[in-house]
Amino acid sequence: MGASESFPVYAPDEVDCYTSVVAAYVALLRGINVGGKNLIRMPELKACFEAGGFKGVVTYIQSGNVLFRSTGSGSAALARRIEEMLTSTFGYQASVVLRSRAQMRAVVERAPDGFGADPDAYRYDVIFLKEPLTAKAALKSVPRRQDVDEVHAGRGVLYSSRLISRAAQSHLSKVISLPIYQSMTIRNWKTTTTLLRMMDESGRS
Repeated sequence: MGASESFPVYAPDEVDCYTSVVAAYVALLRGINVGGKNLIRMPELKACFEAGGFKGVVTYIQSGNVLFRSTGSGSAALARRIEEMLTSTFGYQASVVLRSRAQMRAVVERAPDGFGADPDAYRYDVIFLKEPLTAKAALKSVPRRQDVDEVHAGRGVLYSSRLISRAAQSHLSKVISLPIYQSMTIRNWKTTTTLLRMMDESGRS
């Protein structure tokens, strides 16, 4: 990306006010390339976003993380547009959790103290929530086992950790059987911090 393609990044409410602003986003796709279902190759996914008019499209690993730049009148409308585009192109009922660069930075910077600090002892995950689900509501429903699992509420996310030595006793995986899981997508801490770094590097180029 050349210097002429650099762009300012505004908070979501600022994007709503100035629809010509180009902002950086990451689309976190739910339920692709899992258990042999909804198989999508990353080059095809990248091409789909580019055909949809998005700029600076980059994908990261097979779980479905797409970084891009776009103008728009709000993230909710943008997420719906992307879901319709993916459903039409790949023939599955797409669901996307969208975050701006400012929102991703807040996810990383506002993590609980010590979160991610001991990856040899704990598995750290960020549970991204799809609106209108709130962290407060989600926190009440996520199962966990005392002395094995910890879950903390953030802004639009839950921070979860499980003790690796007792992973078989963890209750966190039970969330996938709950209706609330349809409004979540999970990324491990390394993926989350890597996506923010990629967005920052793109913004500086």
